[in-house]
This record gives sequence, structure tokens and C-alpha cells, in this order.
Amino acid sequence: MKLSDGEKLILVMLSELCQKLKTGNEDDAKLVQEAIYSGNLWGLEWAFPGIFHDSEPTEEMLHTTVDILDMWSFLERGHEALSPADKGRVGKEASSIGVKFRGFDGNNEAAYISIARFLIEELDRFQQFDGRDLNSHAPYLGAYARMLTVFLPLRTTLGSSDLNANQIISILKEAIHPEGRKAVGTKA
Repeated sequence: MKLSDGEKLILVMLSELCQKLKTGNEDDAKLVQEAIYSGNLWGLEWAFPGIFHDSEPTEEMLHTTVDILDMWSFLERGHEALSPADKGRVGKEASSIGVKFRGFDGNNEAAYISIARFLIEELDRFQQFDGRDLNSHAPYLGAYARMLTVFLPLRTTLGSSDLNANQIISILKEAIHPEGRKAVGTKA
């Protein structure tokens, strides 16, 4: 991160003001000052990943995020509508990832978290995920991409119908990397 001398001065003055007014963000203000005074501006990017972006999300990232949220909406709603026996079967046959959207990795998939939050919190889309922590603390984008290869063809035929147990199982099984499937003796 690069800040001009003027930007540094403005940030230090604002952080001092924040501390004097006791806004509740005094720790953040102190961190900003320390990062500027010590020359460790990279620390601001680490401390505030939602503010600093390498680039704007692409259209492809937006569409992928929408597809993932749509898929998980169908998965969760479909699972909820299953009979207890079918829920048990899903749990037994495809329990590796569970049937609850875990989010995206805050370290490596932050742009997807940002897009999802904006869709949910600002545009009031996918409200079933409102209030959830969207940081999975582990990368899931690869798993979601494999799951989408099964879900998207189904999506075109579902309309407003729920997914059945077999469909849910087939989608969830894709979360396991093909190499992992070979390791447990299942088909790749």
C-alpha cells in the first residue's frame, strides 16, 4: 500500500480525533497510527481486508457468487423439506461438507465474501444467509465449482421445486476433491 504524506497526516489526525471522541474504535485508531509511524502500512491491509482491494470483482466472480448462493439456497431448502429418513441418508452418504453454506475463505476468497455480503446486506438478496458469518476460514471455492457442475444443469429443470435427496447427495459429493474420492475408495 502506498499513501502520500498528506494522506498519512490526514489518517493520523482522524485517528487522534477518533481516540479523543471515544467513538468505540480507539483500538483501530491506535493501529492506524502505529502502522503509519512504524512504516508498516501493509498491516492496515491485513487488519482491514474489507477496505483494501487489489481490484474490482469481475463479472465472472459476481455470476459465480450468485450461482453458489443460489445452489446453497436450493440445497438448504431442499434438505429442510426432506423426511427424517432422507435427511439421515444425506448425512450418511454425503456428510463431508454438510448441508449448510459455510461461506468463503477470508484470506483467499475475500472478493467472494465481499460480493456475497453486498448481495445479502445491501441488495436484500439471499436473505436466508443474512446474519451468518460468511468467512469459512478455509478455501471452498474449488469445492463449490465442482458442485456447480452438477447443480447448474439441474437448476434449469427445477423451477420452484425443491431438490430431492438423490440430487442433494449428488451435488454434495462433488465437494470432495476427486483425489480424495479415490483415497476413500469411491468413484471419481
